[in-house]
Amino acid sequence: MSSGVSISTISDYAILGCGSVGYAVAEELVEQGKDVLIIDREESRVESLRDQDLDARTADIREETVAGIVEDRGVVLILASDVEANKQAVEHIREQNGDQFVVARASDPVSGDELSDLGADIVINPSAVIADSALRALESGELEYNAGKLTTVLEETDEKLAIVTQDNPDPDSIASAAALQAIAAHLGVGADIVYFGDIGHQENRAFVNLLGIELLQWDDVEDPSIYDTTALVDHDTSAELPLSVDVVIDHHEPEPTEAFDPSFVDIRPNMSSTSTILTKYIQEFDMNVSEEVATALLYGIRAETLDFKRDTTPADLTAAAYLYPFANHDTLEQVESPSMSPETLDVLAEAIANRDVQGSHLVSNAGFVRDREALAQAANHLLNLEGVTTTAVFGIAEKTIFLAARSKDIRLNIGNVLADAYGEMGETAGHSTQASAEIPLGIFTGIDISEDTRDTLLELTEEAVTRTLFEALGVDGENGG
Repeated sequence: MSSGVSISTISDYAILGCGSVGYAVAEELVEQGKDVLIIDREESRVESLRDQDLDARTADIREETVAGIVEDRGVVLILASDVEANKQAVEHIREQNGDQFVVARASDPVSGDELSDLGADIVINPSAVIADSALRALESGELEYNAGKLTTVLEETDEKLAIVTQDNPDPDSIASAAALQAIAAHLGVGADIVYFGDIGHQENRAFVNLLGIELLQWDDVEDPSIYDTTALVDHDTSAELPLSVDVVIDHHEPEPTEAFDPSFVDIRPNMSSTSTILTKYIQEFDMNVSEEVATALLYGIRAETLDFKRDTTPADLTAAAYLYPFANHDTLEQVESPSMSPETLDVLAEAIANRDVQGSHLVSNAGFVRDREALAQAANHLLNLEGVTTTAVFGIAEKTIFLAARSKDIRLNIGNVLADAYGEMGETAGHSTQASAEIPLGIFTGIDISEDTRDTLLELTEEAVTRTLFEALGVDGENGG
């Protein structure tokens, strides 16, 4: 069976069976200047094709002689609605002409497998093709409808749009907000990107600084009343929002949208990043995407999919392919390799020294920390240790235990594990490969923080947090490694 044919270089085609499918293919090939020979057993159909100046001959494609008639053709398309006749045609052609490129029509997966076994290079199922085309048309139509609805909501803004990211925003949330801000500007609407919490992770700070993305910390907003329209993007862990919400765009289900009653909602769990969704909108609005926004969105997609190694969908790949030519790749490299702060280095050193390993699971206490984002970086670094598939690093700050976890174990959903371990005593968030938890310190100890109690607090916290997490992971945490 031939497997290395480039159809674009071939000019001689044969079509066996010229019903509606065969005729449509013949028309397109002739339009492209190809030499097409048509074989069909219906004399009246052949005469009609000849009247249209097509090269058509009367023959039954089930007969062995047909293989000889088309032996000089580089590509043979067997497109009759009679699948049994198609099977016989494939068999005869393969017996006589082993090097021809053969495309055959099936009616279902079973007949498709049979045609492949007989030697067809490509098998097509018109029903599947129509279904795929219909779904693409539906997706395109839905996006066009949503873009129109989003336009209506945004253009009702009299003063300013507030685009609110998730708390302590990550690259996907920041990039999505920047993209929506660009869309708003395209529609003549002014917008601010607003966040709660901190931009603590060094990569995130580098990301914002290098791309010049302006974000407002909510506490720095002098007059919230200037925002008469509010949009939430990638907003899974929000603080109490003192604004009414008009737009929600996300790639996973946030808190129940009924609590917000927004005018516009686009939530797509089938996509791996909100940056992917906003890229589709930029394409639909036919905007000239700026280098800064393209770079931000591409990094948002890459960060959320771990460089296309986690839960990546075709939509993520096509969005990244669209953004790639517009992005600044030198900037991306700088964002991905920021220098490590002394605080992060201290946390990592503490986490390495205090690691407790049970099987492939590692839990570590980093002690008292000033930069809680350093916990996530330490968890990422420790995941590179040989034999380790799951890491969790925790520390104490602001009378709270902060924990960051990472996992590359496909059998484990670390977000669910943290919810099982700490969901009733604190707040957890995350998904299958990364998650976080915040637990009031008093839950475990009931002791106030002071110089005299620091060591006791660390000891009690380490014992309680570690034991609870190992139990949730299903391992015995009594004998640390």
